[in-house]
Amino acid sequence: MKYNVDANGKKRVTLIEGDGIGAEVVGATRRIFDAVGVPVTWDVREAGAKVFRAGLPSGVPPETIQSIRQNRVALKGPLETPVGFGEKSANVTLRKLFETYANVRPVREIPGVKTPFSGRGIDLVVVRENVEDLYAGIEHMQTPGVAQCLKLMSKKGCERIVRMAFEVAVAEGRRSVHCATKANIMKLTEGLMKRTFEEVATEYPQIAAHHIIVDNCAHMLVRAPESFEVIVTSNMNGDILSDLTSGLIGGLGFAPGANFGDDVAIFEAVHGSAPKYAGKNVINPTAVLLSATMMLRYLDEFAAAQTIENAIMTAFEDGVYTQDVVKEGSVTTSAFTDEVIARLGRRPERWRVRETKALTIKPLDARRDYVKPQARTWVGVDVFVESPEAPEQIGPKLEALVEGTPVRLKMISNRGTKVYPATMGMTDCVDHWRCRFVRRDESAELDDTFVLSLLGKIGAVCRWMHLEKLEEHDKALAYTRAQGED
Repeated sequence: MKYNVDANGKKRVTLIEGDGIGAEVVGATRRIFDAVGVPVTWDVREAGAKVFRAGLPSGVPPETIQSIRQNRVALKGPLETPVGFGEKSANVTLRKLFETYANVRPVREIPGVKTPFSGRGIDLVVVRENVEDLYAGIEHMQTPGVAQCLKLMSKKGCERIVRMAFEVAVAEGRRSVHCATKANIMKLTEGLMKRTFEEVATEYPQIAAHHIIVDNCAHMLVRAPESFEVIVTSNMNGDILSDLTSGLIGGLGFAPGANFGDDVAIFEAVHGSAPKYAGKNVINPTAVLLSATMMLRYLDEFAAAQTIENAIMTAFEDGVYTQDVVKEGSVTTSAFTDEVIARLGRRPERWRVRETKALTIKPLDARRDYVKPQARTWVGVDVFVESPEAPEQIGPKLEALVEGTPVRLKMISNRGTKVYPATMGMTDCVDHWRCRFVRRDESAELDDTFVLSLLGKIGAVCRWMHLEKLEEHDKALAYTRAQGED
């Protein structure tokens, strides 16, 4: 079961008010739930700034973790990430701890909220991979002046987020899914997302599948946002695009979000804690309210979800707005909540009600070696070194080191561009070099003992800091060539 039920038959939900305005927007949600009679029991817990200040670097205490483990569903307000103390963001900690790999962000035009895109019928969902990519946060200073961030994308990670996107389309009766990648440049990482999307799309023939380069996607979201229904993308791309799409309909105050895993779902507004507005009773609670309706659908409380959503949109149609929408005639947070409660049971006249059904989440095979090639061949090694010398000085030294060995120096690159042997280019080099050694012929065999001896030789010439084995998987290159490399 995807949620737990207490002795009275109510569904248990971990509730984290959050920081800043969190108590006000979450409080508005609780009042409306009470008015509807939603069968939910709140298990109130803490996370965020207060926990950081108490000395817990993660910002998430064990009691909160245990509550989410037991209840499997959480609703949370915005959490502050303090500057100068604490470690990781508490939001990221929760996503990582419970492997909530799918961040789902619906974006729909709000009645009466004027933007440059009003009347365009914007109605889309961004499905963002939530735990991999550059946001794994694996970084190193490889030299004092060159930083590295590892972009890690797995076949399993790509497949489960792509499947989630198609299942969102099925649940919401949508007709198309776009996959936004930078596969034209990052052919292995972003390319893995594209290839996986094309494979999975064959299982959903009723849904049109389109690949789009992510920068063109951003361009088209501004030119023709109504042409998109579901966009699936990698972590950093999704972070950027989902905020962009929220801006199309009036801002983060209208942007609900859900983080889905195979076992746990965490629902949240994506806006910040806005501490300067805390306690002033002026904030817009819509994002948390709409996140809560997403949670209700996950809890199979479809009627309650639609009742609340209808009341919110009816209030907007009637001109009830908080100060982020209009300055003159705006209402307070509590008054907005009152107006929504007063409209429970009404249906909006101009806002299209989208009928939805249960979202299907399909866990994949649990094995760690999710991809097994039939054949893999070790063909070389990239050794990354630090040196203030020019490539024409470094190259001959390395070539001399590998004379009479199974490998030869094929090339040296600097920040992805081949600089040795010399080209006609004008690369402005830094002290960070990738030295590519490959087998002299197909009969040469490489092993770890040889590579360790090679590193010892290189270390006598310049400092090495990193290496990557070069392989072929099923006779296809499992690495990319440098710019200018043949």
